[in-house]
Amino acid sequence: MSSSLHSPLYSSLSSSSALQDRKLINAVNFAKPNLIFKPRRSFPLIRASAGFSSSLDTGLSTELDAVASHSEIVPDTVIFDDFEKFPPTAGTVSSSLLLGICGLPDTKFKSAVDRALSDSECYGLESSDLQMSCFFNKALAHVGGDLAKLVPGRVSTEVDARLAYDTHGIVRKVHDLLKAYTEIEVPPERLLFKIPATWQGIEASRVLEAEGIQTHLTFVYSFCQAAAAAQAGASVIQIFVGRLRDWSRNHTGDSDIESALSRGEDPGLALVTKAYNYIHKYGHKTKLMAAAVRNKQDVFNLLGVDYIITPLKVLQSLKESVTLPDEKYSFTSRLSPQSAAAFNFTQDELQKWDQYSFSSAMGPASVELLTIGMDGYINQAKRVEELFGKIWPPPNV
Repeated sequence: MSSSLHSPLYSSLSSSSALQDRKLINAVNFAKPNLIFKPRRSFPLIRASAGFSSSLDTGLSTELDAVASHSEIVPDTVIFDDFEKFPPTAGTVSSSLLLGICGLPDTKFKSAVDRALSDSECYGLESSDLQMSCFFNKALAHVGGDLAKLVPGRVSTEVDARLAYDTHGIVRKVHDLLKAYTEIEVPPERLLFKIPATWQGIEASRVLEAEGIQTHLTFVYSFCQAAAAAQAGASVIQIFVGRLRDWSRNHTGDSDIESALSRGEDPGLALVTKAYNYIHKYGHKTKLMAAAVRNKQDVFNLLGVDYIITPLKVLQSLKESVTLPDEKYSFTSRLSPQSAAAFNFTQDELQKWDQYSFSSAMGPASVELLTIGMDGYINQAKRVEELFGKIWPPPNV
């Protein structure tokens, strides 16, 4: 893992209603920008020897030990899972999480939703739309505040995807969410706000990062998104490796994907490589996260990237695979600052991205996958509002 990583975060990976219902929390570690916060390690790296393996008893190590020395390995867990084997270090709060909490009234987070729905500030507002927006903000903040007490890292908060093409709307929403967190005394350094990587979302990230508010740009499926996000100073960007691979198996017509395939490369891995090299070669502060990892080989091919969100079945396989002392050194970082320095970019790739060049560079895969991801978030948000409309006011209010 890069020695410049200082703090964690957590991210949800859902891109559809069904997936978001299933994956309510996804433990992810992110980095504090040196620009704002004092550099320090807030928690240890995930290690097989730190409660994940008995390899210390045998003098051997596991593949999990080996890969964790190259990248931060992040368990992709669900909030209601048993965390003993792979405990989360940080968390995210999202529409899908709120639905899960309301669907299981005995969960420890149910009281946080009840507190939000009884907030006097919200029910004193004039219109029902303003009330609902207030309740939604308060619910995210109260659940996020309770979550922050349970994990050592930061809590990421989903920003309403219905605002994805409204820069000022995104900024206002983040300010409202930050205000709600401040009211319950959650410090800003424990927070990060997750925004879809539209052009307007990237511009909102630029504004917020300039204010010292850390952002995480999600649904990145093209180099122009990654490069523009890095130029905007986003704290973290997230690339979904497996989803690009899946798209390439069933579609044609995307020049970037076809170029990668013609070189014998996996499209998702190729995008992570190019984005990593761009960020590191040109000194951007952004940290890169690889998601939608499907198997151990994906992990091995991604070594060196800042964070790898890894499914539990893959973590278990890595944990159970023992390596001899000399074998662990056979694992090498495919990505490194040295390889980034040697990577060559075209003049078009090095341009200062604006809305026109960004829109022109978005290929069919990135347009479709970004839309699918945002549609999933929007559908979940609408379901939360429908549910809140039925259960408000909560008991004893």
